[in-house]
Amino acid sequence: MAKMKTMDGNNATAWIAYALSDTAAIYPITPSSVMGEVIDEMAAHGTKNLMGQTVAVREMQSEAGAAGTVHGMLAAGSLTSTYTASQGLLLMIPNMYKIAGELLPGVFHVSARAIASHALSIFGDHQDVMACRQTGFSMLCSCSVQECMDLALVAHLSAIESSVPMLHFFDGFRTSHEIQKIEMIDYEDIRKIVPWDKVEEFRANAMSPDHPHIRGTAQNPDIYFQNVEAGNAFHAAVPAIVEANMKKVASITGRRHHLFEYNGAPDAERVIISMGSSCEVIDETIQHMNANGERVGLVRVHLYRPFSAAHLLKALPATTKKITVLDRTKEPGSLGEPLYLDVCAALKETGRGDDIQVTGGRYGLGSKDFTPGMVKAVYDNMLGCQPKNHFTVGIEDDVTNLSLDVEKELDTVPEGTIQCKFFGLGADGTVGANKQAIKIIGDNTDLYAQAYFAYDSKKSGGFTVSHLRFGKKPIQSCYLISHADYIACHKAAYVTQYDLLDGIKDGGTFVLNSDWTLEEMEKQLPASMKNIIARKHLKFYNIDAVKVAQEVGLGGRINMIMQTAFFKLANVIPFEKAVELLKESIKKTYGSKGDKIVNMNIAAVDKGMDALQEIVYPESWATTTEGAVVTHDNDDEYIREVVRPILAQRGDKLPVSAMWPDGTMPTGTAACEKRGVAILVPEWQADKCIQCCQCSFVCPHATIRPYVATDDELAGAPESFVTKDAKGKELKGMHFRMQVYTEDCLGCGSCAEVCPADALVMKPLATQMETQKQNLAFAQDNVSLKNNILDRFTLKGSQLQQPLHEFSGACAGCGETPYVKVLTQLFGERMYIANATGCSSIWGASSPTTPYTVNEEGCGPTWGNSLFEDAAEYGLGMASAVKQRRLKLADLVKQALAEEGLDAALTEAMQNWLDNMDDAEKSKEYGEAVMANIASLHDVNCPLAHEIEDMEEHFTKKSCWIFGGDGWAYDIGYGGLDHVLASGEDINVLVLDTEVYSNTGGQASKATPLGAIAQFAAAGKRTGKKDLGRMAMTYGYVYVASICMGANKQQVLKAFKEAEAYKGPSLIIAYAPCINQGIRKGMGKSMEEGKLAVDTGYWRLYRYNPDLAKEKKNPFVLDCKAPTADIMDFLAGENRYAALKKKDPATAEKLNSELRDLYAERTAIYTQIADLPYALSDDNETK
Repeated sequence: MAKMKTMDGNNATAWIAYALSDTAAIYPITPSSVMGEVIDEMAAHGTKNLMGQTVAVREMQSEAGAAGTVHGMLAAGSLTSTYTASQGLLLMIPNMYKIAGELLPGVFHVSARAIASHALSIFGDHQDVMACRQTGFSMLCSCSVQECMDLALVAHLSAIESSVPMLHFFDGFRTSHEIQKIEMIDYEDIRKIVPWDKVEEFRANAMSPDHPHIRGTAQNPDIYFQNVEAGNAFHAAVPAIVEANMKKVASITGRRHHLFEYNGAPDAERVIISMGSSCEVIDETIQHMNANGERVGLVRVHLYRPFSAAHLLKALPATTKKITVLDRTKEPGSLGEPLYLDVCAALKETGRGDDIQVTGGRYGLGSKDFTPGMVKAVYDNMLGCQPKNHFTVGIEDDVTNLSLDVEKELDTVPEGTIQCKFFGLGADGTVGANKQAIKIIGDNTDLYAQAYFAYDSKKSGGFTVSHLRFGKKPIQSCYLISHADYIACHKAAYVTQYDLLDGIKDGGTFVLNSDWTLEEMEKQLPASMKNIIARKHLKFYNIDAVKVAQEVGLGGRINMIMQTAFFKLANVIPFEKAVELLKESIKKTYGSKGDKIVNMNIAAVDKGMDALQEIVYPESWATTTEGAVVTHDNDDEYIREVVRPILAQRGDKLPVSAMWPDGTMPTGTAACEKRGVAILVPEWQADKCIQCCQCSFVCPHATIRPYVATDDELAGAPESFVTKDAKGKELKGMHFRMQVYTEDCLGCGSCAEVCPADALVMKPLATQMETQKQNLAFAQDNVSLKNNILDRFTLKGSQLQQPLHEFSGACAGCGETPYVKVLTQLFGERMYIANATGCSSIWGASSPTTPYTVNEEGCGPTWGNSLFEDAAEYGLGMASAVKQRRLKLADLVKQALAEEGLDAALTEAMQNWLDNMDDAEKSKEYGEAVMANIASLHDVNCPLAHEIEDMEEHFTKKSCWIFGGDGWAYDIGYGGLDHVLASGEDINVLVLDTEVYSNTGGQASKATPLGAIAQFAAAGKRTGKKDLGRMAMTYGYVYVASICMGANKQQVLKAFKEAEAYKGPSLIIAYAPCINQGIRKGMGKSMEEGKLAVDTGYWRLYRYNPDLAKEKKNPFVLDCKAPTADIMDFLAGENRYAALKKKDPATAEKLNSELRDLYAERTAIYTQIADLPYALSDDNETK
């Protein structure tokens, strides 16, 4: 009997890929990274492939590098696979032509994803794979998790047999991350159907000096064309080979697949042709419609390239009169999308083009949900004499009017299926808990199970919804749950932010995590929620999961408590058995993190059992109009009409006309969110405060700020608005206060941890909310910014500047955002930012809000993202454009100076500006002077006056910055970064070094140190960290600094100031503690962790300033002392090192020892360089 296992599409695919790969070349990209991680993990555990080896996995610096490596591996006779998506797949296209042209049997597994155009989308559609249809690769599409396993095997077998490489794809997220209960294929069964003779033939034809041949020649016009056509026979044979391999796979699984598969009424007149997960939805809808007397059908496309018209025609019912082809992509300017054009051509060429009417439509771009109601609308469209062609479905297109109306949603889920929704907060463990729950159900019952997880774009601290289904019948419902039996809200603040109970069934179950009593719920729950609870007779339960989590030491991670509540109420498995399975799962999941973590989670299960309380609500709730009300009276039109609906998870309802066509959005929008999701927030103890402002300096989200007020400004202040006399002669006579933004705070506690006077105490949010909202409103309305009193390049002075980066979606305790926030306080009003894709682009600009904002004058950072790999080049382009525009302004000013009869004040201002145009402060001062006296230029009728006025914004010197993480700077973007640094241009680079690819889940980069465990380095990284700073210093004219905020805040300020003032390229490498590092103290102590990194010699602080060489001084200054603590203390405090010690103590000890020696050597080298005299000093010159 086949073994059933609960897994997602990525895992199913990776299981097969491992069996038939000698080697793999990988690079992280969402949502395909999981496949590479699984392959690497299996290799690290010693799993043998069908060749009797562990797969050799090679992580490269980019997808282009991975594709080149795949090419080389194949050329040398190694069966090879890779795993990618989106922009990563596009980077592979040049090598795909080569691999296909050389008839090498590689397999690319792709979690198909949207392409970044007007905006980045990490979500699923077919834009990426459709950009590859011309490469010569065969293309095979899976529609479900089970098909991912089955057709991945078909792909590998067919590539080997045909010598044509295969691109096997499936829908990103909807299939790659959907968890289903599927049948496994045993490796020994696979062995029986592998064409081993073809494997040997492939190896025999590989490059070898023992029987050499030449590959990749250059050909002239006389023969190139012929050689292109010489491969035709190989491609022509592919459909038959794939069909044969589908039969072979069926022989060991019992599951039959075809190139084109028909489902539906045998006499259907209306047929949809589609690919991917949509086919599961269409199939489910067909069953419902045909059971109600309709005659409709579906052709699901598996083999897309080569496209076999004969097999398509064979699949179509003879009764077919109308076809709609659905494409999950858009090809602007084309007569239609790719699958539509292929179907039209196939029908025309086979003589069926005249008797079958074909229409095409687009759906589901960027993982837009595709539902049975939309399927029904597509079939209904075919009922008309002139069906709408080139339509869209699933959106309201009120601009080009292409969309189909979806009259109503259908309930086609199999009867008896239980549907559950869980609303959680990123990093509270909700998603992880539900993955465990569905696997427990799937692997320990006879029920079918499905799970899908919807996220917003924020990091931990974002909004998540888990969709779980289980039942006695197979589940094809590849869309979000709209009619739930069970809903759990894991964050009490959500009750006023989202319509949590929308679609809940009569008599359903609602579980709320809160510390509210029934009396408090009267005030805290909206009237609409109470109405639904009572009218639908819901079983309503409350649990104070946070209290339980804190009692057992888990802080805000409530997952195990809520999971226990689910199993207690759901009755899927006998509760005692569920608890037993939960505890087994805990040991398996958290075992590598140590016994303490395991025991805390087990305690959470035990305590969670008794914490659940049923709420006996009054019947009056059915009609009450009383309850929590949230108003947004000050919203502008964009916030009101666009941002609010998106934040409330109603963005699907927005019409096309609400969008800005170029994808841009205004700044300052994050301030409207006010999510109120912290558990604890800081309370300021005025009597203890020493006014150092370190708390504000390190705050990742700018949610604690100093306010300095005059006596007059304090008139009418609330009694709770406590202040104290401001310190410092410049602030004499004023009053000081630290103000907490409680609704925006994420409660990391960094501020309290860094406070040297214990003047901040973390208190429950509810105890602070009312008074601090009132205090903040008073401060914002009555206390002016005192930003011109203290030097902004001092710690306190910097914090009296308005942060132009606030309330981002970064993780609580994020190590990256404090640097960016401080930068905006120093230079924000004149900043250009080119941001590499990564964490900093996601917390920096996830629509519809951005933390970048403006000052009172409307000035602030202007921010842009191009791609992951090209941020340096993109930033150089910006800087070059700015420079060119300012040179044009300088030309105009020079010409204007030649005019006669000008006022002396204008002449002096223009000359002063020309002399100081590259000085930030003076260029602004003299630019303003020019504009104040520009009337003199008009008085002499000089036409240049208008041109100069039009270029007013270019008077002030701009500050051009490039932001990115270590994955960008050390790996994929290094070539561009190196070129930009070598250019000598005046541009600044900030590298936020977390030592892993943080945004894609913590994969190793060349910044990952020796011995660290990371994704793609499951057995510990075996090579050392690249010394990016020392490499950049070799140019001699690049300013370089290595900084760590937790260790030395003054050095951070000094490095920022020097780098920006330096007339040339600068590179600042900032140590950024990250949640992916597994800091055992918690992210609230990220600053302490940074300090320990420096104290132990793990991280070094320095500045290399080429300007010092002009003064005949050593340009290299070491800003930290010799290590004062053992580096092993640092390594023991982070799971990325400690986990290896638990898993493989001998290897961990060896690697950690090597790391200690390596970093001791680095410290010695830095010290030696710092102690050297200047090379061309007078003493050295005389020698």
